[in-house]
Amino acid sequence: MLFNKQGRVLVGQRLDTYQNAWQLPQGGIEEGEEPKAAAMRELEEEIGTCNAKIIGETKNWLKYDLPPELLGKLWKGRFRGQTQKWFALRFLGTDIEINPTTVVNPEFSAWKWANINEIQEMAAPFKRSVYKSVVREFARFAKVAG
Repeated sequence: MLFNKQGRVLVGQRLDTYQNAWQLPQGGIEEGEEPKAAAMRELEEEIGTCNAKIIGETKNWLKYDLPPELLGKLWKGRFRGQTQKWFALRFLGTDIEINPTTVVNPEFSAWKWANINEIQEMAAPFKRSVYKSVVREFARFAKVAG
């Protein structure tokens, strides 16, 4: 969850969905990679910059399952859901550094800064329980940075 200096959260609109769903940058951990390093790598791969510092992490790993109608369709049918470790990051740069449409394999068609209390409802329904947990743990970072 990337926070700007005003305490707002970056969300991206998925390229591969028919819904008006927005999500937080996320991604997989490669073999031998530490979760924090993966978070920074995935951030750069998805939004074009990793000019941020980690300021928090979820206490536990969080899990969601895909709904039946998406099984076999997402992720080339290889996965039934995800188990995730979430990190809170403070963005250190300027908005001009963020450009998810110029990365090698774009996942987002658009991005914006949102209020942390809005992101759960913006997400795909099957991710909302995870987002609720992440919001609860990271709400303390949703303030103007000092």
